[in-house]
Amino acid sequence: MKPEEKARIFDEGLAKLYPDAECSLEYKGDPWRLLVMARLSAQCTDERVNAVCRELFGRFPDARSMADAPLEEIEELVRPCGLFRSKASSIKASSQKLIGEYGGVIPHDIDRLLEFPGVGRKIANLVLGDVYGLGGIVADTHFMRICGRLGFYGEELRDAVRVERIMDPLVPRERQSELCHRAVLFGRDICQARSPRCGECPFTEICAHMSGEGK
Repeated sequence: MKPEEKARIFDEGLAKLYPDAECSLEYKGDPWRLLVMARLSAQCTDERVNAVCRELFGRFPDARSMADAPLEEIEELVRPCGLFRSKASSIKASSQKLIGEYGGVIPHDIDRLLEFPGVGRKIANLVLGDVYGLGGIVADTHFMRICGRLGFYGEELRDAVRVERIMDPLVPRERQSELCHRAVLFGRDICQARSPRCGECPFTEICAHMSGEGK
């Protein structure tokens, strides 16, 4: 089966399973908040990020207030998310950059987004897709694991940039964001890291892991 056909089956199948999937970070439509929350989500659950940010945004509700905030106070607020010093530093610096260079408006160009401290392609694509509707493969751990098991590449591949380059031409740009959000839910519910529930999976016929080809 051609990769394009497999990707279409995967995309359409996930859409049936999770028709209303959306970003699990509760950023309430604010691009800057999504940028902050995505940075905090590194090696941290979305649930914890949501909880931490209720207090964080209650104290610093916008980029200007975060840019002027004492770094030590930001660190204490984001401490539960782990790696709190580097995360707090990049959040403050990104807020300063956003105010100083962009007048508080998140750019919709990936090269400009990548210039923000702590922002890599995963965060940039998340913002471009969810905020501006431009699509982008958000290659998080769930997405990389599932697509590897399906056989789009070797299961051992854990390079987000390489995964993005492989999957980007296989999925229409306008469907990429939803596909990635749905893959997260599918990874949590069925295609789990340690004990995948293969008996409940609707993709066994296209799965390289099941056939032994991807191992």
